[in-house]
Amino acid sequence: MEKSYIAIDIGASGGRHIAGVLRNGRLQLKEIYRFANGPVRSGEHLIWDVDALFAHIVAGLKEAGVQGIHPDSIAIDTWAVDFVLLDAQGKRLGDAVSYRDSRTQGMDVQLGQYITEEALYDRTGLQKQPFNTVYQLLALRRSAEYSQVQDMLMLPEYFAYLLTGNRMREYTNASTTGLVHAAARDWDWELIDRIGFPRHLFAPLHQAGEVVGELLPEIAREIGYSAMVRLAPTHDTAAAVMASPLDTGDAYLSSGTWSLLGMELNAPVCSPESRAFNMTNEGGVQGTVRYLKNIMGLWMLQQLRREKYSDLSYAELARLAQAADDYPGRVDAGDNRFLAPASMTEEIAAALQERGFRRPQTPGEWAACVCHSLADCYGASVAAMEKLTGEKIRCLRIVGGGCQNDYLNRLTAQALKRRVTAGPVEATAIGNILSQMKMTLSEGRALVRRSFPLTEYDGETR
Repeated sequence: MEKSYIAIDIGASGGRHIAGVLRNGRLQLKEIYRFANGPVRSGEHLIWDVDALFAHIVAGLKEAGVQGIHPDSIAIDTWAVDFVLLDAQGKRLGDAVSYRDSRTQGMDVQLGQYITEEALYDRTGLQKQPFNTVYQLLALRRSAEYSQVQDMLMLPEYFAYLLTGNRMREYTNASTTGLVHAAARDWDWELIDRIGFPRHLFAPLHQAGEVVGELLPEIAREIGYSAMVRLAPTHDTAAAVMASPLDTGDAYLSSGTWSLLGMELNAPVCSPESRAFNMTNEGGVQGTVRYLKNIMGLWMLQQLRREKYSDLSYAELARLAQAADDYPGRVDAGDNRFLAPASMTEEIAAALQERGFRRPQTPGEWAACVCHSLADCYGASVAAMEKLTGEKIRCLRIVGGGCQNDYLNRLTAQALKRRVTAGPVEATAIGNILSQMKMTLSEGRALVRRSFPLTEYDGETR
């Protein structure tokens, strides 16, 4: 009897349950269930409705049973940096605050009382972002619930805990906290002690593929079957990179709400030059390091569409952008001003004005501005990575939902002046499933190449 696996892949704008089965030497996928997600306002903060998300997790697993799919194992991945706090009884304390919330303003200055930014980067190798977990934890020290905290779980670990009753921490997600030593690949206890965080918040780290436990009896009864829960690469980008069809000399771009552009290395790069370009070193699977640049990504286009052009599909926006391709305005797509502006439209317009460009007048001009700006940022990042690592990048592998944007892919190939491939779309879910199958990177990537078509761009196509 063939084995099946379910990847529960939850992103900042939505989630889905994807079933995978190995059949005739190829991985076949089936979408079982899909649901919306997004930060919601609760009092003074933007939060994630984790109760609703968990209800969707259970509903999707139940739907799998209705469809006759009884998986051998299940694994969950989400975005990074966000977490929940637990009390001594294992109950959640407060809300799961979103990384787009403003509570971390000024926390970089507070962290500077314990360690300089240069020394922090030398230890953790992590790109400075206002939402890094270390800043969120510092902000929480002012809250009423902090004195009751006995444990901390990143979001996918929390959902696995609700499914199994077991708590396990996974390395790829922990590496985004700003509290893991990049070279040692474990919690940086000296840093944790220096800041004054209690050690009991940071339990031992585990690797993707390890077993968390069986579904709780009450969960199994509700969904109609039992299954093993495993650790995925719980950071969705780590899962996507696992499924990227990388060869020697390739870089990857996980394209979605965020654009994560990087290289897979054997050791971190924590040089002053790397810090100056705001590169990050995050944990990958099977001993690798994801050396990458966080870029705003399709979030800018998503917000633009929500504010102005909700009647247009993304495909229509891409078609209109191509027709307005000669619009000259560009912005810095890596600028944190676009992280959570009151209005993305007005923030882009202000940035354009500061650079001497006129305000876009049509949907196509707005979309062309965003897509060209992203492609330019990708080109600059690839050039910087080559200089910082001394390695030549010959091909960029674009994976994830954003790889379906043919217009942006062509602009990217032109900006890089080298070969680009697009696919697979479901890279995060695929990487999640490959980890459940206990495949090596070479085995998994060979399976990806056999199973999913790639679209190629030569850097010259217009």
